[in-house]
Amino acid sequence: MHHLISVFLPCGAQEETERNRQCLEQDIVADVTFVSTGMTESATWRAIATQATAPYTLVYLNRQFIQLGYLALERMITVAEMTGAGLLYADHYKMTADGHRVEAPTIDYQQGSLRDDFNFGSVVLLRTDVLRQTAQQMTTDYHAAGFYDFRLRLSQRHTLVHINEYLYSEVELDTRKTGERLFDYVDPKNRDSQIEMERACTEHLKAVGAYLAPGDIRPTCVDEGSFPVEASIMIPVRNRIRTIKDALESALSQKTDFAYNVFVVENGPECHSTDGTTELVAEMAQKDARIIHLVTDRRDLCVGGSWNLAAHDARCGRFIAQLDSDDVYADEHTLQKIVDAFHAQQCAMLIGAYTLTDIHLNILPPGVIAHKEWTPENGRNNALRINGLGAPRSFFTPVLREINLPNVNYGEDYALGLAISRDYAIGRIYEPLYDCRRWDDNSDGNLSIEKENRNNIYKDRMRTWELMARIAKNRKQQA
Repeated sequence: MHHLISVFLPCGAQEETERNRQCLEQDIVADVTFVSTGMTESATWRAIATQATAPYTLVYLNRQFIQLGYLALERMITVAEMTGAGLLYADHYKMTADGHRVEAPTIDYQQGSLRDDFNFGSVVLLRTDVLRQTAQQMTTDYHAAGFYDFRLRLSQRHTLVHINEYLYSEVELDTRKTGERLFDYVDPKNRDSQIEMERACTEHLKAVGAYLAPGDIRPTCVDEGSFPVEASIMIPVRNRIRTIKDALESALSQKTDFAYNVFVVENGPECHSTDGTTELVAEMAQKDARIIHLVTDRRDLCVGGSWNLAAHDARCGRFIAQLDSDDVYADEHTLQKIVDAFHAQQCAMLIGAYTLTDIHLNILPPGVIAHKEWTPENGRNNALRINGLGAPRSFFTPVLREINLPNVNYGEDYALGLAISRDYAIGRIYEPLYDCRRWDDNSDGNLSIEKENRNNIYKDRMRTWELMARIAKNRKQQA
């Protein structure tokens, strides 16, 4: 294999740049070009497409030293020729400054891999003809969404192949825990970038036939029907002895002009909590009849199943409102605000805003998270790009009973929100309705790479299914 690859990499520190240049002194490499513009800019990708001369183009996405594995480039070319893929990426290692090596596997690219933070690693290999073809289709100049726009357009005609082999090592740059990265996309300082990402995603949805036009929704009349109470607060729980009392006291303190109750539904392999939570909730339920404590003999009940159990219970109210077992409402008027908004907006689902705090309710950055990326005009399209729809989430109970949540412990609410948004209106309250407490026992606080990948695979798959449903809906309407 001789001179098959043109390489483009961003300029880093002098030492990183020189070490990368030396590492690329291989017979398979035709030429190496250092890029001074940002790798997220549309102009950069057009320039790379113009300057690439070899049959394949290798692009480094990050400014860091990449230690290529033995015959790694040869292996990537082999897989490229076997598959005919337009873009290839690989598993890799992360090396710490002291030489410690950690595996960093990536995941397969799916039709629904629409989130803008999909992790390709630091190196992608492209067929140069596909690179040029795709770059010619890029009609918008993005500063932050250039690569996102590029790979979405590429995916419309070509496959993206994951080589699940460890082909290079990179120096780890982002050492924050997964829980600390969760809120990057809603940080106000990233708002301009998010607007670009939304635009690129929306254009992609139009190209593949999955775009939903504004106003194409089924009407919802939340005033119809008879229910035992106007609202139910839903708290799924397992082993939250340190926080469940706070959540319940917050729920029971709500001041409303209607009757409501509070469901506490236990889940998990033991059918109930094992740390004293079950006993504490039972004790509180004896003192307040509004608490409905459900402990089943099912060993397969996850958070999604807990929601379904509460929603299908004959005692469930007209609306069912979320309160996680380690969070608290912002004040005693939250539930009243939620119900008033349902009646005013006549929607099937309502999403509020929240304040990020520590366990002691001290505010953490970025503070208030209002999910302003949701707009009435394009929210349900943008929902396919982001990793969550916001919180707290509340539902018109008949619609929840119609659709149901998947019986899983991750992404169940997102799946329901996507399905609802396909056909129904989702309402919004942009003021903080509850305090989302970050602490050492958050379920998403510090995930292993394996669990983070498993979660991302599932959400990408759920987006894939939703994408297929929306394409089918549009085709049916056009027939």
